[in-house]
Amino acid sequence: MILAFASISVASMAQEDPTQKYSVATNSFWSNWFFQVNGAWTAFYSNEEKGGDYDKSPFKDFRSAPGFSVALGKWFTPGLGLRTKFSALDGRSVQPQLDANKRYTLQPTKDQAKIKYWNAQEQILFNVSNLLCGYNETRVWNFVPYIGAGVARNCSFNTYELVASAGLLNTFRLSKRVLLNLDLNFNMCGDDFEGRIGHTYYKDLGGKGGNHEPANHDRWFTGELGLTFNLGKVGWEKTPDVDAIKALSQSQIDALNAQLNDANAENARLNAKLRDALANQKPAETPKSVREFVTTPISVFFNLNKTDIASQKDLVNIQGVAKYATENNTNLLVTGYADSATGTPDHNMWLSEERAKTVAEELVKLGVSRDKIETVAKGGVDELSPISFNRRATVQVK
Repeated sequence: MILAFASISVASMAQEDPTQKYSVATNSFWSNWFFQVNGAWTAFYSNEEKGGDYDKSPFKDFRSAPGFSVALGKWFTPGLGLRTKFSALDGRSVQPQLDANKRYTLQPTKDQAKIKYWNAQEQILFNVSNLLCGYNETRVWNFVPYIGAGVARNCSFNTYELVASAGLLNTFRLSKRVLLNLDLNFNMCGDDFEGRIGHTYYKDLGGKGGNHEPANHDRWFTGELGLTFNLGKVGWEKTPDVDAIKALSQSQIDALNAQLNDANAENARLNAKLRDALANQKPAETPKSVREFVTTPISVFFNLNKTDIASQKDLVNIQGVAKYATENNTNLLVTGYADSATGTPDHNMWLSEERAKTVAEELVKLGVSRDKIETVAKGGVDELSPISFNRRATVQVK
C-alpha cells in the first residue's frame, strides 16, 4: 500500500513547477504547528483468533467499531515533523465467547466483543511530497508516511500494552490554514491488550483450533477522516544564496572601481589642462581655454546610495574652478544627481540634494563664499552610460 501510494504521489507531483524547488530556512520553535481532529473506523484482529475460522472482513460487526482521534504536531522542516496522537472510544475484543453452556463459541457477537480503549502515541512524519518534489506552499496534495510508538489501554479489561504503528497521512489543501486529511494506519501491540483468556478454549472449538498457540500480537487497522488546522506562522522562507550575493557584490565593486578609475583619469586630464591654461594666461584677458574649462561642468563621483565623496582625488578637479571663482568674484552652480536605476524617486531626490550640499561645503573650504554657490538637485537621471556615472555632482561657473 505504501509503495502504491508513493508511486501515484510522485507521478502526480512530477508535473509541478520546478522553480518551487529551493532550500528553506529553519523557522522558530513556534512556527508550523498544527492540530488535527478525525472521525475513525477501526477493524480489530486479535491474537486469540488463531485456530478459529473467523471472517476476516473489516466490516463485520464483531470486528469493527467507530472512534475518534486528536493530534498536536509540528513540522521542523518541510519534510520532517512530529505529532502526539490520542485515539479512543469503542473497540472489539475478537476472541471466542462463552455460550449458554459455558462453552466457547466460534463467532462472538457484537455486544459480547465490545470494549472501551484508548491509544496514545508519538509519531514521526515524513512528507514525501516535499522530500522528493521540493517544498511547495500551494501544493494541493501532500503524501505523508509515518511511524510511531506509545501505549494502549483496554479500559474494559484494565490492561496496558506497548503499541507500535505505521500509517499514511494524506492531506488536501483547502486553504492556508485548513487541510482535509485522510489517515490510514496499522497498529500492533502485545497479546494481552484484548483480554487474552488463555489457550485451553482452543480445544473447545470443535477441533478447529486444536492445540495451536495463538498469534503473538493484537492488531487493528484504522481509517480516519478529518481536518488539520495550521497554527501560528505557516510556511518556510527561502534561504538566501550567499555565494550568489557575494559574487554579485564583488562584481558591483569591481565595476564601480573601474568606473571611478576612468573618471579619475578624465578629471586628471582636465585638471592638467586647467593648470596649463592658468599658467599661460595673460593678466588682461582670460584665455579661451580657461573660459571653456570653467564653464564645462566638473564631476565629483559618489558610491551607490552614498553622500560622501567616493575619492578625495576628485577634490583636486574642483580646485581650479574654486580658484577661478574666488579671483574673479563669480558665482558657481553645483548640481546633484542620482542614478534612476536604483532607489525610489523621493530617495533619489534626497540623495542628489545631499550630494550637491557635500560638494558645496568642499568649495567653501577651498575659499569660495557660500553666497556665491547655488545648489540644484536633479534626482534620479539616466544621462550618462554606464548608469553608475550618474551618481555625481557637477560644478560649473554660472
